[in-house]
Amino acid sequence: MFFNEDFETLPREAIRALQLKRLKSLVARVYSNVPFYRQSLDKAGITPDSIKSLEDLQRIPFTYKQDMRDSYPYNLFAAPMEDIVRIHASSGTTGKPTVVGYTKHDIETWSELMARSFAAAGVHKGDIIHNSYGYGLFTGGLGAHYGAERLGASVIPMSGGNTKKQIMIMQDFGSTVLTCTPSYSLFMAEAAKEDGIDFRDLKLRVGIFGAEPWSEEMRGDIESKLNLSAVDIYGLSEIMGPGVAIECHEAKKGLHIWEDHFIAEIINPETGAVLGEGELGELVITTITKEGIPLLRYRTRDITSISYEPCVCGRTHARIARMSGRSDDMLIIRGVNVFPSQIETVLMGVDGVEPHYLLIVDRKGNLDTLEVQVEVNEKLFSDEIKHLQALSGKIEKQIKEMLGVTCHVRLVEPKSIARSEGKAKRVIDKRKG
Repeated sequence: MFFNEDFETLPREAIRALQLKRLKSLVARVYSNVPFYRQSLDKAGITPDSIKSLEDLQRIPFTYKQDMRDSYPYNLFAAPMEDIVRIHASSGTTGKPTVVGYTKHDIETWSELMARSFAAAGVHKGDIIHNSYGYGLFTGGLGAHYGAERLGASVIPMSGGNTKKQIMIMQDFGSTVLTCTPSYSLFMAEAAKEDGIDFRDLKLRVGIFGAEPWSEEMRGDIESKLNLSAVDIYGLSEIMGPGVAIECHEAKKGLHIWEDHFIAEIINPETGAVLGEGELGELVITTITKEGIPLLRYRTRDITSISYEPCVCGRTHARIARMSGRSDDMLIIRGVNVFPSQIETVLMGVDGVEPHYLLIVDRKGNLDTLEVQVEVNEKLFSDEIKHLQALSGKIEKQIKEMLGVTCHVRLVEPKSIARSEGKAKRVIDKRKG
């Protein structure tokens, strides 16, 4: 099902023509209204009139998260404050928050793209959407909320926390769609099991999960425990919020990125060189329709690849692969690049292992060490010590074979790893301390 079939099935030539038209307009607008971009473009020898093709985009300098922090709070805004109707911001846990402003038109665009995303996931009018993304400065809650209303579905604005009440509401209100982080959905499943509640007795049909990397194996675990079809959604507040890209329920093979509003590039994170279709690298996005705070070539730090292969769902927009991690979350252990999602893939393939783990990286002498703490279920934890040793040895061997990294696996008792109602914390890197 489509929400806006005309745009979702545009021929590729039409998408490219629309992107070029909007890119030219964007460059002219930020050149006139944002001193940061005027200086950046002048330094690169670029004037708005010099943008003649989409390939010219590659001549434009990147925009970094630090640029947004340095412009805190409003210096990257391209619209006057009297036109800004909403402000969101990041948590700012690693520095100044990144602040984003939306005009009325931006909110309408965001709502449409979230409505498109819901429709692509198999959601329709008549569905009851239980929205457990956080409301407030975080974009997740309100982004999904407005999209649900634009679609014409009913939305329950639960936000995060109070898990037992969330489960009661899903039972009593007949929720058919759940939106939250994938790790929180598993926390819900765990809490429901403790209270003897079976998700098969609920009416949930679709789960839309994002805001943190998750693996295909975790999808299988969620679908099994929550008895729904799990779909991956992607977004980030700097670009818009949730709904930048989403999987279609027909294929579940890559996330359609709405190319009439965003130009996606995949680059080598080390050199900045643009990579070809199918090559793994960092996602860079240019927002070609945003008014409040448009961004040229924003370095997302998210690692993925892009495919223009036609999709069975009929949508013509390119697909980006499931995020395998972030370039700034990538661990380098004894010279080997390691993403937490790769270890998660190994863990989720082992019977008796729960989807709760923690990676602890340290350095002893000149040698990096990696400890993988992972919960096992009650039955296994009470098993004989020799069986547990055999299991940890098996996991260590599989990680070594997959990543080429030696690690120590420590099986821990159920529920001993801290849970999160938002993004799960997967890594403690003591080398940084």
